[in-house]
Amino acid sequence: MYLCGASAAWAKQVPNLKFKDMAGHTVRLDSLRGHPAVVNFWATWCGPCKEELPRLSALQAAYARRGVKFVAVSVDQPKDFRKIQPYFAQHHIALPVWTGADLGTLGRLGFGNVVPATLVLDGQGNVVGRIEGEARDADVRGYLDWLLDGRQGKAPPRQIRRY
Repeated sequence: MYLCGASAAWAKQVPNLKFKDMAGHTVRLDSLRGHPAVVNFWATWCGPCKEELPRLSALQAAYARRGVKFVAVSVDQPKDFRKIQPYFAQHHIALPVWTGADLGTLGRLGFGNVVPATLVLDGQGNVVGRIEGEARDADVRGYLDWLLDGRQGKAPPRQIRRY
């Protein structure tokens, strides 16, 4: 895990950042609108990320019928993109992958320089939760269940730090 500096101020609406999918097509964060979404920032060199990705893939399968979108956004350098698909295949990870993020991207999203880092967005692209460090199933489920149940009951914390 890489840590440096303080997080930026909490932002309600996520910036509409551009990335590339694994086929090289431009994708934007606003393409996730209309559905709750989990956006995980990770890297091939990050040990906690590798622990977390299979769990996020399982959560994607569990929440697919409820319309939740998941995406894994790599902060790797382009020279390391070739490592992504073999790792996902070997570990049966079925998450869509976007590339083109870096530690500066994380800072713009309010994380500072921390990987893994996870955003949970509502259907309008508003940030309802941030997880700095390795996301636990209960963390992600807490945000998603609260959203999918119409924001009933006690709201989960806006930010969780796991480092």
